[in-house]
Amino acid sequence: MMTTYWATIVELIATPFQHLELVWGIVPLYFGLLLNELTSAKANFRTAIQTGFSFLWAAAQWLYPYFQSRGGPHLELGAMLPVNLLVTFTVLGLGVVALVCGLRKRFPKYGRFLGHTRFANYFMIAIFPIQAHYLAWSGMRLIAIVAFAVPVWLILHFGLMPVRGRQ
Repeated sequence: MMTTYWATIVELIATPFQHLELVWGIVPLYFGLLLNELTSAKANFRTAIQTGFSFLWAAAQWLYPYFQSRGGPHLELGAMLPVNLLVTFTVLGLGVVALVCGLRKRFPKYGRFLGHTRFANYFMIAIFPIQAHYLAWSGMRLIAIVAFAVPVWLILHFGLMPVRGRQ
Protein backbone atom coordinates (compact mmCIF):
# COMPACT_ATOMS: atom_id res chain seq x y z
CA MET A 1 0.00 0.00 0.00
CA MET A 2 2.76 2.47 0.93
CA THR A 3 4.56 1.73 -2.35
CA THR A 4 1.52 3.05 -4.19
CA TYR A 5 1.72 6.32 -2.27
CA TRP A 6 5.46 6.46 -2.83
CA ALA A 7 4.95 6.05 -6.59
CA THR A 8 2.27 8.74 -6.49
CA ILE A 9 4.45 11.30 -4.70
CA VAL A 10 7.33 10.57 -7.08
CA GLU A 11 4.95 11.14 -10.00
CA LEU A 12 3.84 14.48 -8.50
CA ILE A 13 7.42 15.63 -7.99
CA ALA A 14 8.76 14.36 -11.34
CA THR A 15 5.95 15.49 -13.68
CA PRO A 16 6.89 19.20 -13.82
CA PHE A 17 10.43 18.28 -14.88
CA GLN A 18 9.12 16.12 -17.72
CA HIS A 19 7.41 19.12 -19.35
CA LEU A 20 9.62 22.09 -20.19
CA GLU A 21 6.74 24.57 -19.92
CA LEU A 22 6.25 23.64 -16.24
CA VAL A 23 9.90 24.03 -15.24
CA TRP A 24 9.64 27.84 -15.36
CA GLY A 25 6.84 27.69 -12.80
CA ILE A 26 8.18 25.02 -10.45
CA VAL A 27 11.85 25.98 -10.06
CA PRO A 28 11.12 29.25 -8.18
CA LEU A 29 8.95 27.25 -5.77
CA TYR A 30 11.85 24.88 -5.05
CA PHE A 31 14.14 27.87 -4.62
CA GLY A 32 11.60 29.41 -2.24
CA LEU A 33 11.33 26.15 -0.30
CA LEU A 34 15.10 26.00 0.21
CA LEU A 35 15.31 29.70 1.05
CA ASN A 36 12.48 29.33 3.56
CA GLU A 37 14.14 26.32 5.18
CA LEU A 38 17.24 28.43 5.75
CA THR A 39 15.35 31.19 7.55
CA SER A 40 13.79 31.40 10.97
CA ALA A 41 10.93 29.07 11.83
CA LYS A 42 9.16 31.94 13.56
CA ALA A 43 6.48 33.82 11.68
CA ASN A 44 7.62 37.32 10.80
CA PHE A 45 6.99 39.91 8.13
CA ARG A 46 9.86 38.77 5.93
CA THR A 47 8.53 35.21 5.89
CA ALA A 48 5.05 36.60 5.14
CA ILE A 49 6.50 38.29 2.05
CA GLN A 50 8.11 34.98 1.05
CA THR A 51 4.80 33.17 1.51
CA GLY A 52 2.94 35.83 -0.46
CA PHE A 53 5.40 35.67 -3.34
CA SER A 54 5.32 31.86 -3.49
CA PHE A 55 1.52 31.76 -3.44
CA LEU A 56 1.16 34.52 -6.04
CA TRP A 57 3.76 32.85 -8.26
CA ALA A 58 1.99 29.50 -8.14
CA ALA A 59 -1.45 31.03 -8.78
CA ALA A 60 -0.09 33.08 -11.69
CA GLN A 61 1.44 29.96 -13.23
CA TRP A 62 -1.86 28.09 -12.91
CA LEU A 63 -3.86 30.96 -14.42
CA TYR A 64 -1.47 31.90 -17.22
CA PRO A 65 -2.61 29.23 -19.72
CA TYR A 66 -6.19 30.52 -19.47
CA PHE A 67 -5.41 34.03 -20.68
CA GLN A 68 -6.41 34.23 -24.32
CA SER A 69 -5.32 37.09 -26.57
CA ARG A 70 -8.25 37.13 -29.00
CA GLY A 71 -9.24 40.78 -29.32
CA GLY A 72 -7.25 41.73 -26.24
CA PRO A 73 -6.26 39.71 -23.21
CA HIS A 74 -9.05 38.15 -21.17
CA LEU A 75 -9.31 35.24 -18.80
CA GLU A 76 -10.98 32.10 -20.19
CA LEU A 77 -11.92 29.95 -17.18
CA GLY A 78 -14.38 27.59 -18.89
CA ALA A 79 -11.84 24.76 -19.04
CA MET A 80 -10.92 24.89 -15.34
CA LEU A 81 -12.55 22.41 -13.00
CA PRO A 82 -14.30 23.89 -9.96
CA VAL A 83 -11.72 22.34 -7.61
CA ASN A 84 -8.89 23.93 -9.63
CA LEU A 85 -10.66 27.29 -9.51
CA LEU A 86 -11.20 27.00 -5.76
CA VAL A 87 -7.58 26.06 -5.08
CA THR A 88 -6.18 28.67 -7.47
CA PHE A 89 -8.22 31.56 -6.11
CA THR A 90 -7.67 30.48 -2.49
CA VAL A 91 -3.91 30.44 -3.10
CA LEU A 92 -4.14 33.77 -4.93
CA GLY A 93 -6.13 35.36 -2.10
CA LEU A 94 -3.83 34.03 0.63
CA GLY A 95 -0.83 35.20 -1.38
CA VAL A 96 -2.16 38.75 -1.67
CA VAL A 97 -3.04 38.90 2.03
CA ALA A 98 0.37 37.47 3.08
CA LEU A 99 2.25 39.87 0.82
CA VAL A 100 0.27 42.88 2.06
CA CYS A 101 0.78 41.80 5.69
CA GLY A 102 4.51 41.46 5.13
CA LEU A 103 4.81 44.82 3.40
CA ARG A 104 2.65 46.62 5.99
CA LYS A 105 4.45 44.79 8.82
CA ARG A 106 1.18 43.96 10.44
CA PHE A 107 -0.85 40.74 10.69
CA PRO A 108 -4.62 40.73 11.12
CA LYS A 109 -6.04 39.04 14.19
CA TYR A 110 -5.50 35.27 13.78
CA GLY A 111 -3.53 35.94 10.60
CA ARG A 112 -0.03 35.26 11.90
CA PHE A 113 -0.12 31.84 10.19
CA LEU A 114 0.56 33.73 6.94
CA GLY A 115 4.13 34.20 8.13
CA HIS A 116 4.76 30.45 8.43
CA THR A 117 6.08 29.91 4.96
CA ARG A 118 8.17 26.77 5.26
CA PHE A 119 5.45 24.23 4.74
CA ALA A 120 3.44 26.21 2.21
CA ASN A 121 5.96 25.65 -0.57
CA TYR A 122 5.85 21.88 -0.10
CA PHE A 123 2.12 21.92 -0.79
CA MET A 124 2.51 24.30 -3.75
CA ILE A 125 5.15 22.00 -5.26
CA ALA A 126 3.11 18.86 -4.62
CA ILE A 127 -0.11 20.18 -6.17
CA PHE A 128 1.61 22.09 -8.99
CA PRO A 129 1.23 19.43 -11.73
CA ILE A 130 -2.39 18.87 -10.70
CA GLN A 131 -3.25 22.54 -10.78
CA ALA A 132 -1.40 22.93 -14.09
CA HIS A 133 -3.67 20.20 -15.56
CA TYR A 134 -0.89 17.71 -16.25
CA LEU A 135 -2.34 15.32 -13.66
CA ALA A 136 -5.91 15.00 -12.40
CA TRP A 137 -7.09 15.53 -8.85
CA SER A 138 -7.60 12.18 -7.12
CA GLY A 139 -7.98 10.85 -3.63
CA MET A 140 -4.79 8.83 -4.01
CA ARG A 141 -2.77 11.93 -4.88
CA LEU A 142 -4.28 13.93 -2.04
CA ILE A 143 -3.53 11.14 0.46
CA ALA A 144 0.05 10.87 -0.84
CA ILE A 145 0.59 14.63 -0.44
CA VAL A 146 -0.67 14.56 3.13
CA ALA A 147 1.10 11.28 4.01
CA PHE A 148 4.50 12.55 2.89
CA ALA A 149 4.15 16.05 4.37
CA VAL A 150 5.68 15.19 7.75
CA PRO A 151 8.51 12.98 6.39
CA VAL A 152 9.45 15.69 3.87
CA TRP A 153 9.38 18.33 6.60
CA LEU A 154 11.57 16.17 8.88
CA ILE A 155 14.09 15.54 6.10
CA LEU A 156 14.27 19.24 5.23
CA HIS A 157 14.34 20.38 8.85
CA PHE A 158 17.06 18.04 10.05
CA GLY A 159 18.89 17.76 6.73
CA LEU A 160 19.36 21.51 6.44
CA MET A 161 20.04 22.09 10.13
CA PRO A 162 23.83 22.23 9.67
CA VAL A 163 23.43 24.88 6.97
CA ARG A 164 20.76 26.82 8.85
CA GLY A 165 22.68 26.84 12.10
CA ARG A 166 21.12 26.01 15.41
CA GLN A 167 18.66 28.65 16.55
